[in-house]
Amino acid sequence: MSFFEPSPVLLAFIFVQRFVFFEVLGSLALIRVIVGRGVARLPAAIALLISSAATFASFAPALNLQSLPLYADIARVQASGGGVILPLVASAIFAISLVLPQRKWRWIDVVHIVGLLAFLGLWLATRV
Repeated sequence: MSFFEPSPVLLAFIFVQRFVFFEVLGSLALIRVIVGRGVARLPAAIALLISSAATFASFAPALNLQSLPLYADIARVQASGGGVILPLVASAIFAISLVLPQRKWRWIDVVHIVGLLAFLGLWLATRV
């Protein structure tokens, strides 16, 4: 590997960060909004909105939508903290529904925690 070739771990992290994490989190949040009851829907709905905005920011340049007013703000927030702040915030908000008694389908929480741990593992691997 030469000096200018990026690490495969870094490439994997960027791919997961841009094209996997928010899509999976948004899908889990949508399922929780549909099947959840009561207050358990609120954190899932907020996480779904954040995930939708981040997904929009990821695909806007490919769809030539980067001239829309909210794109620059969303992209700036998405890039903050090396790109790890927004996924952690969205995941923390979604994790609130983990402790609420009205939630249904506990497998959603298991998939969320496994995905979050994998994301954090990739992020830590890029730091070494």
